[in-house]
Amino acid sequence: MEAYKSEFIEFMVESDVLKFGEFTLKSGRKSPFFMNAGAYVTGSQLMRLGEYYAKAIHEHYGDDFDVLFGPAYKGIPLSVATTIAFSKLYGKEIRYCSNRKEIKDHGDTGILLGSKMKDGDKVVIIEDVTTSGKSIEETFPIVKAQGDVEILGLMVSLNRMEKGLGGEKSALDEIREKYGFEANAIVTMEDVVEHLYNRECRGRVVIDDGIKAAIDEYYKQYGCGAFHV
Repeated sequence: MEAYKSEFIEFMVESDVLKFGEFTLKSGRKSPFFMNAGAYVTGSQLMRLGEYYAKAIHEHYGDDFDVLFGPAYKGIPLSVATTIAFSKLYGKEIRYCSNRKEIKDHGDTGILLGSKMKDGDKVVIIEDVTTSGKSIEETFPIVKAQGDVEILGLMVSLNRMEKGLGGEKSALDEIREKYGFEANAIVTMEDVVEHLYNRECRGRVVIDDGIKAAIDEYYKQYGCGAFHV
């Protein structure tokens, strides 16, 4: 595992973004882990988060793209922090763009925040996590409505490796098949379990035998078949 990935896993735990226990998800599933990217709230956290995203985007998509699109609302700070980090780490000026939930009819009008998109732009979409793939159904038409733009791919922070809307493949795999662009994550839950199981993280073991058994049971029911830790 690349060093930045293991660092990111520990960063999620120390930032109280990735928790283990028993949680009820929006889908109604009872999950032994929960991720909330809204818990990144400080300047140093957002700076580091942007750098982890930038490294993963650079690894998967290089730097030959123009716009980083972050859907409202959580995608807004993600896109801003990551464009800053991309400039710092790779010397490439990427424009950030996000959408509004409501179209503004005065001043800076329209549905977009940040940069407008134009014909020929290459776009990477950035989100926090994709469980079912539903969010991309809303984001895709917004981006494509801006002109003749090419979506290179999607980057999320964590691949939960769960069955998507179709009920068999992971949400990221379904996105690849349905929309024809890549969908990647900084880390997968397989990476997380491999790195944290019975290993101290900031002075405590967050995935002990009990949590590991709960995770295994969860993936027997909801896993997409790729989870093998």
